[in-house]
Amino acid sequence: MNTVTRRTRRGALVLAAAAMLPLALTACSSDDGKDKAASDTKSSAASDTASGKADDSGSGDTNNADEPFGPACASVPKDGAGSFDGMAKDPVATAASNNPALSTLVTAVKKAGLVDTLNNAQNITVFAPTNDAFAKIPKADLDKVLNDKATLTKILTYHVVGQKLAPKDLENGSYTTLEKSKLTTAGSGESYKVNDSASVVCGNVKTANANVNIIDTVLMPK
Repeated sequence: MNTVTRRTRRGALVLAAAAMLPLALTACSSDDGKDKAASDTKSSAASDTASGKADDSGSGDTNNADEPFGPACASVPKDGAGSFDGMAKDPVATAASNNPALSTLVTAVKKAGLVDTLNNAQNITVFAPTNDAFAKIPKADLDKVLNDKATLTKILTYHVVGQKLAPKDLENGSYTTLEKSKLTTAGSGESYKVNDSASVVCGNVKTANANVNIIDTVLMPK
Protein backbone atom coordinates (compact mmCIF):
# COMPACT_ATOMS: atom_id res chain seq x y z
CA MET A 1 0.00 0.00 0.00
CA ASN A 2 1.50 3.32 -1.04
CA THR A 3 1.76 6.41 1.17
CA VAL A 4 -1.05 8.28 -0.59
CA THR A 5 -3.50 5.44 -0.06
CA ARG A 6 -2.64 5.22 3.65
CA ARG A 7 -3.13 8.95 4.09
CA THR A 8 -6.45 8.79 2.29
CA ARG A 9 -7.74 6.01 4.60
CA ARG A 10 -6.54 7.86 7.69
CA GLY A 11 -8.40 10.95 6.52
CA ALA A 12 -11.55 8.92 5.98
CA LEU A 13 -11.33 7.45 9.49
CA VAL A 14 -10.86 10.91 11.01
CA LEU A 15 -13.88 12.22 9.14
CA ALA A 16 -16.00 9.21 10.22
CA ALA A 17 -15.00 9.70 13.84
CA ALA A 18 -15.82 13.40 13.63
CA ALA A 19 -19.20 12.57 12.16
CA MET A 20 -19.99 10.09 14.96
CA LEU A 21 -19.03 12.49 17.78
CA PRO A 22 -22.14 14.74 17.60
CA LEU A 23 -24.36 11.63 17.53
CA ALA A 24 -22.66 10.25 20.63
CA LEU A 25 -22.96 13.60 22.40
CA THR A 26 -26.63 13.83 21.44
CA ALA A 27 -27.28 10.33 22.82
CA CYS A 28 -25.52 11.16 26.08
CA SER A 29 -27.44 14.43 26.35
CA SER A 30 -30.70 12.56 25.70
CA ASP A 31 -29.90 9.97 28.38
CA ASP A 32 -28.95 12.71 30.82
CA GLY A 33 -32.26 14.46 30.09
CA LYS A 34 -34.18 11.26 30.71
CA ASP A 35 -32.32 10.69 33.96
CA LYS A 36 -32.94 14.28 35.00
CA ALA A 37 -36.64 14.04 34.07
CA ALA A 38 -36.94 10.80 36.02
CA SER A 39 -35.18 12.41 38.96
CA ASP A 40 -37.44 15.47 38.75
CA THR A 41 -40.51 13.21 38.58
CA LYS A 42 -39.40 11.30 41.68
CA SER A 43 -38.68 14.56 43.52
CA SER A 44 -42.07 15.95 42.53
CA ALA A 45 -43.82 12.74 43.64
CA ALA A 46 -41.96 12.81 46.94
CA SER A 47 -42.90 16.47 47.40
CA ASP A 48 -46.54 15.73 46.58
CA THR A 49 -46.55 12.83 49.01
CA ALA A 50 -45.06 14.97 51.74
CA SER A 51 -47.56 17.70 50.95
CA GLY A 52 -50.39 15.18 51.05
CA LYS A 53 -49.28 13.97 54.46
CA ALA A 54 -49.12 17.55 55.69
CA ASP A 55 -52.61 18.22 54.31
CA ASP A 56 -53.94 15.05 55.94
CA SER A 57 -52.39 16.08 59.22
CA GLY A 58 -53.88 19.52 58.91
CA SER A 59 -57.37 18.20 58.15
CA GLY A 60 -57.11 15.94 61.17
CA ASP A 61 -56.55 18.99 63.34
CA THR A 62 -59.74 20.72 62.19
CA ASN A 63 -61.28 22.52 65.11
CA ASN A 64 -65.02 21.90 65.42
CA ALA A 65 -65.38 23.90 68.62
CA ASP A 66 -68.00 26.18 66.98
CA GLU A 67 -70.24 23.33 65.83
CA PRO A 68 -73.34 22.10 67.69
CA PHE A 69 -72.83 18.74 69.42
CA GLY A 70 -74.85 16.07 71.19
CA PRO A 71 -77.32 13.29 70.35
CA ALA A 72 -80.41 15.52 70.13
CA CYS A 73 -78.79 17.66 67.43
CA ALA A 74 -79.70 14.94 64.91
CA SER A 75 -83.41 15.80 65.30
CA VAL A 76 -82.92 19.48 64.41
CA PRO A 77 -84.31 20.24 60.92
CA LYS A 78 -81.69 20.38 58.18
CA ASP A 79 -83.05 23.57 56.65
CA GLY A 80 -85.56 26.32 57.26
CA ALA A 81 -86.07 28.63 60.24
CA GLY A 82 -85.71 25.74 62.73
CA SER A 83 -82.36 24.56 61.35
CA PHE A 84 -79.04 25.56 62.89
CA ASP A 85 -78.48 28.10 60.09
CA GLY A 86 -82.01 29.43 60.49
CA MET A 87 -81.77 29.81 64.27
CA ALA A 88 -78.47 31.65 63.92
CA LYS A 89 -80.31 34.46 62.13
CA ASP A 90 -82.97 35.03 64.82
CA PRO A 91 -82.80 36.24 68.44
CA VAL A 92 -83.08 33.45 70.96
CA ALA A 93 -86.81 33.46 71.84
CA THR A 94 -87.76 33.63 68.17
CA ALA A 95 -85.24 30.93 67.28
CA ALA A 96 -86.62 28.65 70.02
CA SER A 97 -90.15 29.11 68.69
CA ASN A 98 -89.02 27.52 65.41
CA ASN A 99 -87.74 24.38 67.15
CA PRO A 100 -90.61 21.89 67.77
CA ALA A 101 -88.71 20.25 70.65
CA LEU A 102 -88.81 23.53 72.62
CA SER A 103 -92.53 24.35 72.28
CA THR A 104 -93.28 23.98 76.02
CA LEU A 105 -90.39 26.31 76.86
CA VAL A 106 -91.66 28.85 74.34
CA THR A 107 -95.13 28.69 75.90
CA ALA A 108 -93.60 29.28 79.34
CA VAL A 109 -91.52 32.22 78.08
CA LYS A 110 -94.63 33.82 76.58
CA LYS A 111 -96.65 33.31 79.79
CA ALA A 112 -93.85 34.93 81.82
CA GLY A 113 -93.69 37.87 79.40
CA LEU A 114 -89.98 37.26 78.73
CA VAL A 115 -89.97 37.15 74.91
CA ASP A 116 -88.76 40.73 74.46
CA THR A 117 -86.36 40.45 77.40
CA LEU A 118 -84.62 37.44 75.88
CA ASN A 119 -84.72 38.71 72.31
CA ASN A 120 -83.23 42.09 73.25
CA ALA A 121 -80.52 40.76 75.57
CA GLN A 122 -77.00 40.62 74.19
CA ASN A 123 -74.35 37.92 74.54
CA ILE A 124 -76.22 35.50 76.77
CA THR A 125 -76.31 31.74 77.22
CA VAL A 126 -79.63 29.92 77.55
CA PHE A 127 -79.97 26.42 78.95
CA ALA A 128 -83.17 25.38 77.16
CA PRO A 129 -85.18 22.43 78.55
CA THR A 130 -86.84 20.21 75.96
CA ASN A 131 -90.52 19.25 75.97
CA ASP A 132 -89.47 15.91 77.49
CA ALA A 133 -87.70 17.79 80.29
CA PHE A 134 -90.92 19.61 81.19
CA ALA A 135 -92.82 16.31 80.91
CA LYS A 136 -90.78 14.98 83.85
CA ILE A 137 -92.64 17.44 86.07
CA PRO A 138 -96.03 16.14 87.27
CA LYS A 139 -98.73 17.79 85.16
CA ALA A 140 -100.53 19.35 88.13
CA ASP A 141 -97.27 20.94 89.34
CA LEU A 142 -96.34 22.14 85.85
CA ASP A 143 -99.77 23.68 85.30
CA LYS A 144 -99.50 25.46 88.64
CA VAL A 145 -96.09 26.91 87.75
CA LEU A 146 -97.23 27.97 84.29
CA ASN A 147 -100.02 29.96 85.90
CA ASP A 148 -97.82 31.59 88.54
CA LYS A 149 -95.95 34.34 86.69
CA ALA A 150 -93.56 35.20 89.52
CA THR A 151 -92.48 31.58 90.08
CA LEU A 152 -92.30 30.92 86.35
CA THR A 153 -90.12 34.00 85.80
CA LYS A 154 -87.81 32.91 88.61
CA ILE A 155 -87.39 29.43 87.08
CA LEU A 156 -86.90 30.64 83.51
CA THR A 157 -84.39 33.37 84.34
CA TYR A 158 -82.42 30.76 86.29
CA HIS A 159 -81.78 29.12 82.90
CA VAL A 160 -80.05 32.24 81.51
CA VAL A 161 -76.44 33.31 82.08
CA GLY A 162 -75.41 36.85 81.20
CA GLN A 163 -72.46 35.88 79.02
CA LYS A 164 -71.81 33.64 76.03
CA LEU A 165 -70.37 30.31 77.14
CA ALA A 166 -68.34 28.19 74.74
CA PRO A 167 -68.11 24.40 75.24
CA LYS A 168 -64.75 24.76 77.01
CA ASP A 169 -66.44 27.08 79.53
CA LEU A 170 -68.76 24.24 80.54
CA GLU A 171 -65.92 21.95 81.63
CA ASN A 172 -65.83 23.20 85.20
CA GLY A 173 -67.78 26.38 85.74
CA SER A 174 -69.95 28.32 88.16
CA TYR A 175 -72.04 31.13 86.67
CA THR A 176 -74.45 33.71 87.97
CA THR A 177 -77.83 33.54 86.27
CA LEU A 178 -80.30 36.34 85.50
CA GLU A 179 -82.29 35.01 88.49
CA LYS A 180 -79.20 36.08 90.55
CA SER A 181 -78.24 32.68 91.94
CA LYS A 182 -75.56 30.39 90.51
CA LEU A 183 -75.60 27.24 88.43
CA THR A 184 -72.67 24.90 87.88
CA THR A 185 -71.43 23.05 84.83
CA ALA A 186 -69.05 20.12 84.47
CA GLY A 187 -67.89 17.69 81.79
CA SER A 188 -65.68 17.41 78.73
CA GLY A 189 -65.73 16.59 75.03
CA GLU A 190 -69.43 16.33 74.14
CA SER A 191 -70.71 15.29 77.58
CA TYR A 192 -71.73 18.01 80.03
CA LYS A 193 -73.93 18.28 83.10
CA VAL A 194 -75.61 21.32 84.60
CA ASN A 195 -76.06 21.26 88.40
CA ASP A 196 -75.18 17.54 88.26
CA SER A 197 -78.77 16.88 87.20
CA ALA A 198 -79.39 18.03 83.63
CA SER A 199 -77.47 16.70 80.64
CA VAL A 200 -76.70 18.84 77.60
CA VAL A 201 -78.29 16.91 74.73
CA CYS A 202 -77.55 19.45 71.99
CA GLY A 203 -74.98 22.05 72.89
CA ASN A 204 -73.45 25.16 71.38
CA VAL A 205 -76.44 26.10 69.23
CA LYS A 206 -75.99 29.65 67.95
CA THR A 207 -78.70 32.28 67.71
CA ALA A 208 -78.33 35.94 66.78
CA ASN A 209 -77.80 37.02 70.40
CA ALA A 210 -77.19 33.87 72.42
CA ASN A 211 -75.54 30.49 72.69
CA VAL A 212 -78.07 27.79 73.51
CA ASN A 213 -77.48 24.48 75.27
CA ILE A 214 -80.54 22.23 75.05
CA ILE A 215 -80.93 20.17 78.25
CA ASP A 216 -83.02 17.17 79.30
CA THR A 217 -84.12 18.40 82.74
CA VAL A 218 -85.67 21.63 84.02
CA LEU A 219 -83.33 23.45 86.41
CA MET A 220 -84.73 24.61 89.73
CA PRO A 221 -83.24 27.57 91.62
CA LYS A 222 -82.56 27.00 95.30
